[in-house]
Amino acid sequence: MNSLKQIHAHTLRNGTDQFKFLILKLLQIPNISYAHKLFDTIPQPNSFLYNKLIQAYYTHGPYHQCFYLYSQMHLHGFMPNEHSFTFLFAACASLLSPQQGEKIHAHFVKLGFHVDPFAVTALVDMYAKCGLVSLARKVFDEMNERDVPAWNSMITGYAKRGDLMEARELFELMPCRNVVSWTTMISGYSQNRRYEDALEMYIRLEGDRNVKPNEVTIASVLPACANLGALEMGERIEALVRQKGFAKNLFVSNALLEMYAKCGKIEKAGRVFEEIGWARNLCSWNSMIMGLAVHGRWKAGLELFHEMLNRGTSPDDITFVGVLLACTHGGLVEQGKRFFESMQEEFSITPKLQHYGCMVDLLGRAGLLNEAYDIINKMPMQPDSVVWGALLGACSFYGNVELAEKAAEFLFKLEPGNPGNYVILSNVYASTGRWDGVARVRKFMKGNQVTKAVGYSFIEVDGTIHKFFVESQSHSRSDEIYPLLDEVSNKMKLIGSVSDIASEIESHG
Repeated sequence: MNSLKQIHAHTLRNGTDQFKFLILKLLQIPNISYAHKLFDTIPQPNSFLYNKLIQAYYTHGPYHQCFYLYSQMHLHGFMPNEHSFTFLFAACASLLSPQQGEKIHAHFVKLGFHVDPFAVTALVDMYAKCGLVSLARKVFDEMNERDVPAWNSMITGYAKRGDLMEARELFELMPCRNVVSWTTMISGYSQNRRYEDALEMYIRLEGDRNVKPNEVTIASVLPACANLGALEMGERIEALVRQKGFAKNLFVSNALLEMYAKCGKIEKAGRVFEEIGWARNLCSWNSMIMGLAVHGRWKAGLELFHEMLNRGTSPDDITFVGVLLACTHGGLVEQGKRFFESMQEEFSITPKLQHYGCMVDLLGRAGLLNEAYDIINKMPMQPDSVVWGALLGACSFYGNVELAEKAAEFLFKLEPGNPGNYVILSNVYASTGRWDGVARVRKFMKGNQVTKAVGYSFIEVDGTIHKFFVESQSHSRSDEIYPLLDEVSNKMKLIGSVSDIASEIESHG
């Protein structure tokens, strides 16, 4: 840097033209602000240096300087090149500025650069990232040459909008795919709770010899394993993580931790948590606290919360969901109340709907139904079906017909088609001998055509998730499954009969 300043001083003293050399060297360092100041002193700048500065600002920021330079360039009659437009479109995408992008797009077409594949790909990407997917698709369809990044940008745009049917259609049409293509689909399915499809897509990726998953792929598919309980697949993915050294990536480690916690392997989750060590972020702490709380390890969960505070990590609203769940599982009503109050008082966290739901659940399980109902009435927001459902569930356990009817009344409005709420209310009536209430609920369900949803279950075999509906014959191997189930059932009945006989003989000495 000192030598460049000496050259600059020599240039000023002797009037030699070393500005281009100096600016290019300064951009390589990079010292963009110095380069820009030097550029402003040039009596006659050129298109080349304008374009170089635009590129530098796109690479290092701030992005808005790209547009300032472009307007100055346009004002002074200098011609941008296709690379300038590529960086300008990319800057618009980073700033999510479609209005600016549309203006530059108009110049782009007017100046005849609309055939450059790299710039057009950047244009597609800009519109897709800004949410203008229809405009992105129009540009995409008009392209003479479509490279893989153009396809990926279009698929990402559809996936981000939640239009996974269009995303999948384009994906299947791609002549060539890379890891970004696969990861975009897997991530899109996971983020839209289409976990079975995410896992199916990952299994397909494993069969592609030309593409290998990266850290982003792994961090995208593990939540699908977590939510499906696909432990066998999750363990297989962990083996790949260890083999490739992906565990150094915090996003991967956190996803692995969450997967084990949600799949019930809390000891393995704890092992991953310990391996993360001092690199832990709030997500790591939250996943571990939540996992412990959900699995009834409430004491360990609360101890971990206090350890987190002692290490200087501030909690967020998700942390307190885990903490309140721990209190619920431990029956710690007073402690739960204190934690709830401390959110606002000590940590400036405004309680959200899920925190009120946790409090209603905590009080309801402890039999404090009227107190739970009072909290609902004092909520600063409208209670949702989860909150009223927690109260209804507690009323069912304690046989409180009056509050059960109030909770059910709201649930019937919020979830008119959910048969579970009608069944629970019917059970409350039945448990207290109110058979007229049972008949009334059944009549209402029949009149409104509310039917109980068909039950189903998942089972994982050799890394594949199989979904079974009650009495369904849709599975490809159902002709083998049902005879085997009958055989197992008969053997269980036989074992039961033998046990009964043995118990009877034993009781008669």
